[in-house]
Amino acid sequence: MGTVDATFGAILIGVVVSATLYGVTCAQGWFYFRRYPTDPWYTKLLVGAIFLSDSIHQVLITHVMYTYLVTDFGSVSELEKVVWSLSAQVLFNGFTGFMVQSFLTMRVYRLSNKNVIATALVLSLVIAEFVLIIIYVANISKFIDFSQISNIKPLSISVNAVAAVGDLLITVLLCGFLQQSRTGFHRSDTLITKLMVFSINTGLLTSVCAVMSLISTLAWPDTFIYIAFYFCLGRLYCNSLLATLNARKSIRNHSCDEHMELSLQGAQKHTKSPISSSRMGMPNSLSIKIDTTHEYIEDEFPSAKDMKSSQSV
Repeated sequence: MGTVDATFGAILIGVVVSATLYGVTCAQGWFYFRRYPTDPWYTKLLVGAIFLSDSIHQVLITHVMYTYLVTDFGSVSELEKVVWSLSAQVLFNGFTGFMVQSFLTMRVYRLSNKNVIATALVLSLVIAEFVLIIIYVANISKFIDFSQISNIKPLSISVNAVAAVGDLLITVLLCGFLQQSRTGFHRSDTLITKLMVFSINTGLLTSVCAVMSLISTLAWPDTFIYIAFYFCLGRLYCNSLLATLNARKSIRNHSCDEHMELSLQGAQKHTKSPISSSRMGMPNSLSIKIDTTHEYIEDEFPSAKDMKSSQSV
């Protein structure tokens, strides 16, 4: 192992940052159940399950820190052993990531108009990551000291790499399908742009954390810096989901100011477009209805043409 600063010091920093993010999780969870009491039972169940998994993970990593820095303080032989909670926390972090990524996979499915290829590609990465985590936990639970962990270093690299690729792919697909749903109306396109930025911001955090954990594993294999990043990964997954759910009313209120209606509930709406004779639909946890009562288009001619239209995406 490396120095104390780069090993147990890194674990301490990871637990402190993770605990801070857990506080944000609790605040967002309270906000969700208070503001969205009419959400479907399965959405509430998903949020509850993710929050429970996240809470157990925080308890486990706190036990890891207490064991190494208090219980086994000063005992070199004990500090070299792998405490059981260090193995178990990987599994619960995997549970949290799996549930959040599954939710986002369903969003890709709906937003892509049920594109099986795109959904299958994302789902395969999500399942692959969870399977790798189970294999990793099954192996590390048999280890006695940290010197044995180097035997499964390729597995650790694979977990972080698949996680980063999966998060990036979900973000790219969501932004791509949102881009395709542009209507040509300034107001609706502005709203879609904001949704794209929101998707990038939420997906970017988990991707960066997974990449940093991967880089730390490769660059500093004899330290626990990668563990510090991994401690925070599940918390970022949980907060990204809650932020997505909690943002619905604020986006909807903004859209109402712009004479638009926004729903993130997954209803499929098809309306005939006045711009083209084709039928356009956007099945998704996201559907936007734009009602432009009066839209004025001016050109170089002195006259203006009134347009009254209704567009549904």
